[in-house]
Amino acid sequence: MECSWKTVLLLVCASLGVQYTAIRTLRDSLSGPCQGADRCQTRHHRDSRWRGLCDDGWTPGESPRKHILLFATTRSGSSFTGQLLNQHPGIFYVFEPLYHVQQAFTNSSSRLRRTLDRRALLGAYRDLLLNLYTCDLHFMENYIRPEPQDHTTSSFFRRSSSHALCSPPVCSEGGDVAASDPPDESWCSKKCGALNLTSASVSCLSRGHIAIKTVRVPEVGDLRTLTEDPRLDLKIIHLVRDPRAILASRMMAFSDQFRAWKIWNATGRQPRYVDLSQITSTCKDMAASAETGLQRPAWLRGRYLLVRYEDLASKPKDKATEIYRFAGLEMEDRVQTWIAKNTNSNASSLSEWSYRYSTTRDSRATAESWRLRLSFDIVRTVQNLCNDTLALLGYKQVHSAAELRKLSHSLVERRTFQPVTS
Repeated sequence: MECSWKTVLLLVCASLGVQYTAIRTLRDSLSGPCQGADRCQTRHHRDSRWRGLCDDGWTPGESPRKHILLFATTRSGSSFTGQLLNQHPGIFYVFEPLYHVQQAFTNSSSRLRRTLDRRALLGAYRDLLLNLYTCDLHFMENYIRPEPQDHTTSSFFRRSSSHALCSPPVCSEGGDVAASDPPDESWCSKKCGALNLTSASVSCLSRGHIAIKTVRVPEVGDLRTLTEDPRLDLKIIHLVRDPRAILASRMMAFSDQFRAWKIWNATGRQPRYVDLSQITSTCKDMAASAETGLQRPAWLRGRYLLVRYEDLASKPKDKATEIYRFAGLEMEDRVQTWIAKNTNSNASSLSEWSYRYSTTRDSRATAESWRLRLSFDIVRTVQNLCNDTLALLGYKQVHSAAELRKLSHSLVERRTFQPVTS
């Protein structure tokens, strides 16, 4: 027993050491990469690319930089929605960087994990987001595994989802990736090689705005310290989706994890070991965040927009225009071209289910296509678990299998969710 407690103590001390290093890195990054001549000479091992920016007299206050957070849950249409932001040539887009934080915590010792509470993980999430919004991608080296060498890594999660990370100056071979759709998740690393985080930071600074997508922060209230940070102009786009559709999408994308659900769906008999907690938690967090946002607290005024995926799918151009207006950005022609190409019926050959993170689809057809795949018994169970969430967000319940399959009758109520303004 004594040895085991010593082991735990050593692990906790090691964790505190890592957190101390992270805090020091955070403190150094807060004032921006070019704050003061001394910093220009020492930052990131005297890297010439950073010195070039400093020599040009760059300071954070010279441009109205927008900081956009796409806040969602897994399989809610966030990959598709994120691409609306990724198409803008002035946006530096990062796809789910918090994945690396979660993996670093998950892969640590089981004893150490038990000593780390929810607040510690959320604190790490917020620290990383803040550093990314100040274009310090080196901060990710605290979490990427294997650890980057000379600020270079081949393990950056979903790098191919970001035009900025697959285009010059980060990738000399990248070309204009916006001109065509990426064929798979690995094309960027194959064409561009390993990612240099210093080059990525320089690219971030050269673009006017930063957008980050995350599905790992549970509630919007967990982001309050970032919205109140005077160094950021944070805009939160809260993407929601019908929980029944979310479950159907998860069953298709994560087959092994939802095997019991699939057996239930196929046989009509509920296995004893079906885990109802995940969808229950999803609904709880979604409702809590929406309630917070719609109550218009002072710290969210002008910073929160609720978007239903179903509305975006049915009227992609109108909702995209609303999103860009909320973010304070002009919707470039390239964005409109991408919308037209990726939301019409000609895209149906690449359906939502052919590729886990596919963003090419007939958006109108897929929005309620879950109704043809889920059994009424499962739908009824989700409705019982998520009754309040469905009502809050304007999703109608069904009371029979026939009603479930009647696609001519939409289950999405007409609702207008006004942005929280100052």
